[in-house]
Amino acid sequence: MKKIDEKIQKYFAKHHLLTLAVCSEKSPYCASCFYAYESCGAVLVFASDIETRHMQEALKNPNVAGTISKETKNIGKIQGIQFTGQLQNSITKEQKECYFKKFPFAKVANPILWTIELEFIKMTDNTMGFGKKIVWQKSSTKT
Repeated sequence: MKKIDEKIQKYFAKHHLLTLAVCSEKSPYCASCFYAYESCGAVLVFASDIETRHMQEALKNPNVAGTISKETKNIGKIQGIQFTGQLQNSITKEQKECYFKKFPFAKVANPILWTIELEFIKMTDNTMGFGKKIVWQKSSTKT
């Protein structure tokens, strides 16, 4: 697997809220989720109840997309990530530890944890120049 650019990894690690996009047979749907980035496997770990609409839809169609962005009115400071990946309902001990290290208070709630195995990442970073993009793809197949 091709290594993810360090700038992307730092951005994932610095932030904690993603917008998860799912799609049903009828319509798309989005939800906000707290996440932790597990760099060893190019994985985002998040907690969500299985009864939520976004999880019900993602379980039917595990192809998901999302964004992580910093809100700013200053065009020169715009940064953000768009990604696609596969929802996984299995989680390793290391991934679980990664999530609870970032959100120790969540442990008492005993949440259901899920992962998104990242397949494509596009980071826009205007701090490096207007419209500068960094792209990572798990495989050579175009997305």
